[in-house]
Amino acid sequence: MSDPTPLLDPDERVLSTLNQDGSRRWLRPKVAHGKWWKRRAIVGYGLIVLFNLLPWIHINGKPILLLDVMHRQFTFFTVTFRPTETLLLAFLMLGLFVGIFFITSMFGRVWCGWGCPQTVYLEFLYRPIERFIEGPNGQKGKPVALPRKVLKYVIYIAVSFHLAHTFLAYFVSPKVLFSWTLGNPFEHPTGFGIVVGVTALMVYNFVWFREQMCILACPYGRLQSVLLDRNSLIVGYDEKRGEPRGKKKKKDANAALGDCIDCNWCRAVCPTGIDIRHGLQMECIHCTECIDACDNIMEKIGRPKGLIRYTSQHGLAGDPIKFLRPRTVLYPLVIGLALLAFTWRLTSRESALITPMRVQSAPFAELQNGAIRNTVAFRIENRSVEVHTYKVSLEEGHQLTAPSFPMTLNPSQAQEFTLIVESPLQSFSKGQARVTFLFSDEADFEIEVDRTVLGPFTLSSTQ
Repeated sequence: MSDPTPLLDPDERVLSTLNQDGSRRWLRPKVAHGKWWKRRAIVGYGLIVLFNLLPWIHINGKPILLLDVMHRQFTFFTVTFRPTETLLLAFLMLGLFVGIFFITSMFGRVWCGWGCPQTVYLEFLYRPIERFIEGPNGQKGKPVALPRKVLKYVIYIAVSFHLAHTFLAYFVSPKVLFSWTLGNPFEHPTGFGIVVGVTALMVYNFVWFREQMCILACPYGRLQSVLLDRNSLIVGYDEKRGEPRGKKKKKDANAALGDCIDCNWCRAVCPTGIDIRHGLQMECIHCTECIDACDNIMEKIGRPKGLIRYTSQHGLAGDPIKFLRPRTVLYPLVIGLALLAFTWRLTSRESALITPMRVQSAPFAELQNGAIRNTVAFRIENRSVEVHTYKVSLEEGHQLTAPSFPMTLNPSQAQEFTLIVESPLQSFSKGQARVTFLFSDEADFEIEVDRTVLGPFTLSSTQ
């Protein structure tokens, strides 16, 4: 029986990490230590240090960044946000997201190549460890001795375990986390499970998945068509200058060939395995490795640098780059308005937050003197950076019992409390009465909070 018609081989790889037969193409990018690599190294290692130090930095006794999910509060540069402050968070997130759009429209995928944790840790931590331990054989794809492989994986697990702890420190106090590490992990199973889970995911990602995170999983590259335009800065190959390709010597005067000598160094150093000479591609993360590699070759053969460079699609076509265009005007305008609204809302908010709470008790009680007793509950939060003592009072005609007051709260401290209100029967209409509570402190905080209390379904004497 004859074989069925074979599948047609594609003209080129569907993905840079796949061979033509569909198997995984393992990338082992080389490193071109040029000026752009040095700049990225400074940024990358600076971000790694910042990530490890940021949870420990405090200003005025408050962390500079803390995502306290357990207590439902988010501290950003000493300012604490609560779930009730959705407007503040909305303005902040709007400014951040539009800021990403603006940076991308101006500088392309600079975030992917310079600031993304996936790129920073893979290129400046995990792959350097791999190159150091496995040596030339690992770089060339040759078999590596088993002890070297075991050592690499042990170091990977140790590094990932540390980074997982640092990650958890952004969600709990670093001091609390430190005490957890010295105690029995089964006393705090949730935190221990998060550390183990994050460690496993990081090992899986940086040992096996690697650049596929950028190519397959991350949606950012697929948004290039809407985030970039022909004036956005990209890493591009000057086809007019480079083509036709061909080998040449340093002083070769053959004008029929372009400057590209087809050495393939730009492909050898690419962390996502693409050929930048094919133009703008979804897989390109703008890491500039190909720029350094090409500049080194151009210097060796006596040709001008910049065959591969930071430019734009208009720049590659020989047209001038326009930095002032509709999106570069609209984005900063939206960012400015969002930050202005955020600042106004932040500076105008009260130094304390009073939140009504539910009470799990009988709706009301009728007293022998004819008055109606209600129990109401509130939650008060001191949002300032100083200790404050709070008082509460009622409008005339009502009696208040407040066993928790005066109440003293530390900065960012919150406390729930109940108040007992006795109201005359004639203040109720159709089973309801409106009571105004006045909260104040020894400084400048003063706010009135209205609550509806329940009573007998009777008409007031004023009707």
